[in-house]
Amino acid sequence: MKNKFDLIVVGGGLVGLSSAYKIQMSNPKMRILIIEKEKDLAFHQSGRNSGVLHSGLYYKPGSYRAKNCVEGRLEMVEFARKHGVNHDVCGKLVVATNPSEVALLPNLVKRGTQNGLENLRILNSEEIKKIEPFVKGKAAIWVPQTGIIDFRSVAQKIKDLIFEINSNSCVKLNTKILKISKDSENQTVYTNNGNFKCDRLVSCAGLFSDRIAKSDGLNLDFKIVGFRGDYYTLEDEAKHKVKNLIYPVPNPDFPFLGVHFTRMTDGEVECGPNAVFIFKREGYKRFSFDLIDTIDSLNYLGTWKLFLKHWKFGLNEIAKANSKRLFLYHLKKLVPSLKMTDIKVGRSGVRAMALGKDGNVIEDFKIVNNGKNVHVINAPSPAATACLSIGQKVADVFNKIN
Repeated sequence: MKNKFDLIVVGGGLVGLSSAYKIQMSNPKMRILIIEKEKDLAFHQSGRNSGVLHSGLYYKPGSYRAKNCVEGRLEMVEFARKHGVNHDVCGKLVVATNPSEVALLPNLVKRGTQNGLENLRILNSEEIKKIEPFVKGKAAIWVPQTGIIDFRSVAQKIKDLIFEINSNSCVKLNTKILKISKDSENQTVYTNNGNFKCDRLVSCAGLFSDRIAKSDGLNLDFKIVGFRGDYYTLEDEAKHKVKNLIYPVPNPDFPFLGVHFTRMTDGEVECGPNAVFIFKREGYKRFSFDLIDTIDSLNYLGTWKLFLKHWKFGLNEIAKANSKRLFLYHLKKLVPSLKMTDIKVGRSGVRAMALGKDGNVIEDFKIVNNGKNVHVINAPSPAATACLSIGQKVADVFNKIN
């Protein structure tokens, strides 16, 4: 039957593709269909992130997030080298600009070391200048494992490798899931582009992962909410002020890293992002709005608890999103010589965050099985870096219940 598959993978982002790839490797005769609602692969979080190969410095030791980041980064670098994907393990600075931030550096180094990172060093202000001459800081951590990569190219290469293993597997773009039904023999996935039957299903639906999980009968105690991140880019005459990657010391009270500088693989230098709550799950513009998404988020108690807990931070992020001058003010904390004419409006991305009923962000990856199906319901940063490792975890869960 043409529309019958052994497995359907929902989501053509890096996690979905990596899961399909790792399952295909261990089940080469399995016919897999990857369903993606957009016109291209890696269209949302996978292709709109900062393009950074994260090291694993920040994450709680022993968590999936820490383990998969470190293992996944190593695997991703090897993958990029083997398949000619543009990347550069250039290292980064995590810069402390005041005494309270300086005091946080030893614990960050300790955490990174526990996660398996080597050769982390705390630098003084003069040592900072040798790496990033235009950065002003009291101290910094040098993280040699961090790098940059072209994640869209990674996605395309993974797709090609799946087809090399089994030419009968395929990808359907512009295909949006309407509903999923089950009977005693198989499952039917109804879409705007035809209906498809399968024995098994793996969902890696990013911003809509909770809704797909619920449609498969899972009861969740959290909800996915979206935050938009806006970027500026450096003008050509200012690019020399940033050599590679420059990050602030993260505030331990917030689930965001703060605005930072990233040299991209194409030579552009991005500055950002901020973090603004959005009223459309895939809303990349300032006034993007979807009634269903808005009602869904604002009817959820956890959303309001998050607002109450972090209202000052939220207002500051909104102000930053609406003021180039304020955005520049935060950038100048790291690179004081920047001027208004040095930055121009860049792109935006949206990150999916799992929010508990208590208003706390669920920071770790969440992979669950439901009968014969597997759902990746929460895969925050560094999911792009860790995608091959996450894909292996999904394949392990999938094969155990096969």
